[in-house]
Formats: sequence, structure tokens, C-alpha cells
Amino acid sequence: MIEQQVRLYGEKYQDAVIKGVFLNIYYESKDSLKSLDCPNISDMIGKIIKVMDSDMISGNLPEVKSLMYEKSRIPSKISAIKDNNIKECRPFIVADIETVMVNNVHVPYAAVYLVVKPDDDLTSIPSYSIQIFFSENHITFYPNFEERSQRILFEFLSNLEECVKKNRRLRTVYFHNFARFDGIFILRYYADRGNKYKIKPLVRNHKLYELKVYIGDNLFLHFRDSCTLLPSSLASLGRTLCPELGPKGSIPHDDLVVSDLQAQEINWFKYQIDIEDVMTVSALSLKIFRKKYFDDNTFHINIPTRNQDTFIRRGYYGGHVDVYKPYGENLYYYDVNSLYPFIMKSYPMPCGVPVWKNNLEGVGLDSLFGFIEAYVVCPTSISHPFLPYKDKFGTLLFPTGKFIGVFYSEELKFARDLGYQIIPLKGYLFEKKSSPFESFISDLYESRLEAKKAGDEPMTFIYKILMNSLYGRFGMNPESTVTEICNQKKYEELMKMDNFQSTEKLTDHYYIVNYITNSSFVDDDDWKAPKMSAVQLAAAITACARIHMYPHISRPDCYYTDTDSIVLGSPLSDDLVSSIVLGKFKLEYHVKRGIFLAPKSYMLDIEDDRHIIKHKGPAKDLVTSEWFQKQFADLSLTKQIPIHANFRIYWKKLQIGRKDIIIKLGLPQSLERENVYDSNNVWIDTRPINVIDLGTQDATTIFKYELLRKNGESVSQSTTEGQKTTTIQPTLYNTKPKAKEAKKAKKDHDNSSPDRPKPDE
Repeated sequence: MIEQQVRLYGEKYQDAVIKGVFLNIYYESKDSLKSLDCPNISDMIGKIIKVMDSDMISGNLPEVKSLMYEKSRIPSKISAIKDNNIKECRPFIVADIETVMVNNVHVPYAAVYLVVKPDDDLTSIPSYSIQIFFSENHITFYPNFEERSQRILFEFLSNLEECVKKNRRLRTVYFHNFARFDGIFILRYYADRGNKYKIKPLVRNHKLYELKVYIGDNLFLHFRDSCTLLPSSLASLGRTLCPELGPKGSIPHDDLVVSDLQAQEINWFKYQIDIEDVMTVSALSLKIFRKKYFDDNTFHINIPTRNQDTFIRRGYYGGHVDVYKPYGENLYYYDVNSLYPFIMKSYPMPCGVPVWKNNLEGVGLDSLFGFIEAYVVCPTSISHPFLPYKDKFGTLLFPTGKFIGVFYSEELKFARDLGYQIIPLKGYLFEKKSSPFESFISDLYESRLEAKKAGDEPMTFIYKILMNSLYGRFGMNPESTVTEICNQKKYEELMKMDNFQSTEKLTDHYYIVNYITNSSFVDDDDWKAPKMSAVQLAAAITACARIHMYPHISRPDCYYTDTDSIVLGSPLSDDLVSSIVLGKFKLEYHVKRGIFLAPKSYMLDIEDDRHIIKHKGPAKDLVTSEWFQKQFADLSLTKQIPIHANFRIYWKKLQIGRKDIIIKLGLPQSLERENVYDSNNVWIDTRPINVIDLGTQDATTIFKYELLRKNGESVSQSTTEGQKTTTIQPTLYNTKPKAKEAKKAKKDHDNSSPDRPKPDE
């Protein structure tokens, strides 16, 4: 019974570590001990442990035995969810905080919450059900505004706590943008009251996903961000999910309530899944897939080990964004109908447990399926190269030249047919199988089309985000920055970790500590893959998406591309265009004039004198059509502009404030391709960068290949006149960063798994 209880909680809290097991023994009287022939409690416990231990060793309790000897409870595969128990949706609370700026710091002046039950008709909720707290209601007793602000926050949360105590089915409070705004105030409030509450925030990469509040050791309630489930602004959600309520107000409790409830009803009715059971839309999408569509017997999804994840992740490049021509008129802007879902449905995927192959010299590329480290040579005659490459700064290029990389086998085969020369070196091989996502994508896309045809915008929106969110869940990076708020004992433990980064004393009871999870400093025993991760699927999907797009990207009249979109000088053929067929292109804009300064920075003049402007970075709200025109006319033009960052989080003080900064507005720096100028020094085109990177320990194989090449060119002779060549110093990829790990692996070499890369590989 104890073992079953431990397993039950182990499934629920998979990140937990068992530090001890406590047995509470109850007896009616001391005489009841005589039957056990034990003179005291200690002897009786010792006898019980002895009996349990002997049973475990003899194998009479196989489940308990597995607990003793299993190294980890982390799953090694993604499994289907077999859940036939239909339960009711839980009620939840939606809330919001409004602020004003005081000395450049946001200070709350109003707060609101509403309890939402699944069967509520929100259109008829009485106004008194919405609990509203205003600072100015206390102006008589608290003349100072900061004191009034503290008072309404206290009243708001105290009232909310009482509400939860009365209904223990209530456990979750949603704020929209909790992670980057409301949550900071809530976190500060409970951190200041460490003598009464314990808090456990979930902060990854400086984003607050959840805050759990405990009284003693009992979980009292948790706060979450509805943005992770409904990734859009409240104004946009109001227009999409509940247009009958009108525009978003200054305290948008109506929009937030209906948006959350609408999403809960849709997912419960369609999939019998309560959105309160998941934290993000990608987790919700994965749960639907596992519950309704996935069969492990048909397609096995392996969760990679550290070595596997490290190697395969080198081949996870993402989308392709490039500027080919900076200026054009009478252009055609196309988008693909759901590019990644189309790939997930249509292309074979890597299945099963990967097998490591240390030497692929002489192995035919057509016989390989998986992720291969290869030496590739891209001819300088290819103006729009296909294979990606990351330089030492992490910049993603699509260059010509000679370099080493990890690639999906299917993109290597595609590149070979384009004229690349490919030498496979080593890699992980998978079983090639039809996609497990075919039914999942087909059903969602058909449902989305039906909802769109019926004018049902809420359903159209929900289907779209579910369909587009699954692939990214598989590619979650195991390395992340964790911000932990802890007491002094835990703080002293974290300070000793190799992956510790920084710390500050937050209050008398709490410290705020930053450290890196799954970094190169972490031992193998402490490395944990993200739950339900499978980077091989995410990498395969993005690679096949680049294959699908390349025939159109490689056209000489392609001006610009961004993952699932292209801008062309002439229209696509009719057989490639459809506004509804998955994977085909739809014409978004007929462009009168386009200026493309850099990836993610362009301006389109379209019909009705409208402009489409994209520009990444802090200046995105400052650039105009006129700025793009002036910048293109004079590429050296720069301008110093002061801007106000109104929502800057100061983690050390748990405050949100405004920071005035000066930005330099000019031509966005782009290292992906080189500019080409005409005789009048006018920017008219771009060309790929030429790269030489032989960063590998397989140099013998590569140089042997170079000597055998028919044209006899040496590595230093592969550039075109006038083209810049970037030579990269050799890079040694080591899957075992620590010397002690390398020594241990070398010692265990003879007994190690044949498919595991050794440290010197």
C-alpha cells in the first residue's frame, strides 16, 4: 500500500525526489505489541523493515523492488493517455490588477476577481458577483496613495483566499499576462508574508508561469497565466471569442471571464479535457494528441537521453528567414496554409529508439534515416543555398562553402540532388514510419474549416492554436534559466551548485536565486529531459518544412522569405494556390512596393494605400513607411531616439517600472547574406556568405575526401572572386563536458552501450 501511494504521487509530481518514507503506526494499547514479540516501538519498526527488505530482495514485491533499483522515474517514452473516467470541469477564478505610475514604478489602484463555474451563463451574471477593490475607497483613512494601494491588494487577496476556503474545488486563479505583470505584485505580496505562507513560483527564462501558495505543507491555491492557454491580447480575444461584449475596457474582467470559459467549454465538450489541468496551449495540444490519437504500438516516440538530445538538437534549426532582393514593385506575398501542420500530416517521421553509428564513412546516404553529422560542400553557383549553418555566435546562415553540421537525413538527400556534395560521418538512426499526426491534423483542420464556414470565430481560433502548438512542445530546450525564491536553507544549497548564477536577498524570509538547469556543468545523474520532449520530431518537422518551401525560395524572383511566407516577382501557378487546402499557398497581398532591409524588417505598400510594416526590436513601434524609404535611400542613416520601456521587470525588488533608454535607429544589422551594389553604389541584390569550417575530429576522413575530388581543389581554393569567405576555427563537439565524466566513460568503455557516443566522439 505504501509503495502504491508513493507511485501515485510520483506520477503527479514527477520532478519530486523522495528524501524519506515515514511510517505512522497506531495501536490500541501497549498490550497489542506483545503479539509481535517486540519489547518496544523501535524493535517493532526494525522488524517491519527487515521483513520488507527480505521480501524486496527475494522479489516477492516486484513494484517495491523496482523503486529501490530504478534510477529515475523520468519516462523514457511518450505514452498514450488511457483515461475513461469522465469528470466534471472544475470552477476557477479570473482576476485582473490595474496600476498607475508612481515615481516610474507601477502601483496597483484597482483589483477585480470573479468565480466562474462551468455551468454559469455569463451573459446573466449579476454585477454584485464581480468583486472589485478600489484604492480610492480608502482615501479617508489612508491619505498616502502607496498605503491605499497596499490596502486594496491585501483586501483583494484576503477576500479571494476566503472564497477559496469556502469552496475547496476552487484552486486556480487566472490573470491574463500574469507572467510579465500581475504575477510580480502577487509574488511580492506573498514573499513579504513568509511567516504565514510558503510559496513555490515556477519561473523559467525570467517568465513566471505559475505561483503556488502553501499554508504549512498544504497547497492552498495557485495562480496562473491565461496567456499561455490563449496566446493573444485581451482586445484580440474579446473580438474573437466574445464580440458581443464590445471593446476591452480599462478593467477587462468581462472579456477575460468569457475568453477563459469559452476555451474551457470547447475543450471539454470536444475532448473531455479541462484546460485547468494543463498550463500551456502546447501542453493542452499534446494531451489531446495522446488521449485521442496516439498509439504507442503503432508509433513509438522515444524521449532522448542527454547524449541523444545534445547531438540531435544541433540539427534543430527552425525556420528560414532571408532577404534576397531589397526593393521591388508589383510583387506577390504568399503564405502557406498551416505549414508545420501540413508537414506533420504528410511526411514520414523518425520513430523508435535511436541507434548510434560512430562511423558512416562509405555508407550510402539513401540507406540512412535519422540525424547525421556530415561534411557538406555547397557550390558557389547556388545563389540561394539550402542547408543551414550556425556560426560561433549562434547566427543561422544559409551559406556556400564547406562546413560540418548535424542534419536530418532527408534534407541531406534533398541537398545532394541540388548539387551539394555530402559525406556522412556519424549519427543517430531511427526507424522511418508514416506520421503519427495524420489523424490529429486532419480532424483539427477539417473542424477549423467547418467552423470558419459557419462563421464560428471562437471555434476557428481554438482549432488553429491547438493545431499549430503541438510541434514546438516536442522541441523544448532542456537548458533554461530558473529563478527560485527560497528560504535561507535552500539558498545555501543552491549557492554550492556549479550552475549557480546570481542571488539577492529579497525579504527577511526569502532569497531570489538564478541558476541554469541542464547546463554543461550538470552531471549526467542530475540532467533531466523536459517531460514529453522529443526533439527528433521537432527537428524533422522544421527540416521538412524547409524542403517544402525551397522550390519557391530558390526562384530568381524571390525577394524575401520568412519560414512559411514568400514574396515573389511573379505569381505562382494556379495549381499551387488555394485559400483552404492544407499546405498550399494563399495570396495575402498584392504588393505595390516592397522594401526589405533585413530579416524581420520590411515594409509593404499594398492596396487601399495601406502599409504592412514589420521590424523586430525595441524600435518596432517607431518605424514608418517614410523611415523605410529614407533608410533604403541612405543606408548609413542613423538616428538617436529616446523611448520609454513602461513594463520593465526588476526581479531584485519584484517591481515593474518604466525605464528611459536611447536606441540607435538605423539599418538593422544582418550577417546572413552580403549586399551587392551596382556601379552607382545602389543596393540591388544580396549573395550568400561563403563559409569554411572544418571543426571536427574527423579531419582525416575529410582531407582524404578532398584529395580524391576530381577537380583537385584544396580547401582554400573554393571561393569566388569578390566573395567574402568566413573561416571558422575548428570546434570540438563534446557530449561529456567534464573531465571526470570523460574518465568514467573511458573506464566503462567495454561495458557501455554500443549506441552511446563516447566523450572523444
